[in-house]
Amino acid sequence: MTVVIAIHCIVVEIDTKVLRQGEFKLKGKKPEEVAFTFWKQIKRESSLELQLQKVLCEGEEITGLVRKLEEL
Repeated sequence: MTVVIAIHCIVVEIDTKVLRQGEFKLKGKKPEEVAFTFWKQIKRESSLELQLQKVLCEGEEITGLVRKLEEL
């Protein structure tokens, strides 16, 4: 199954909102796990500090679930 994940974040140093989205295959994983992996990739690619604002999967907000994974 393929889903569209959209991650809204803020670049802290310049107070700018950024949207990154992509289409991903779940491959037996939960949407929040795939979104968390995408969020880690976004942070790795950025040289600036990013702050997570909102995560959507197929239009459904899953921000809380991704934040829980980030706390682990």
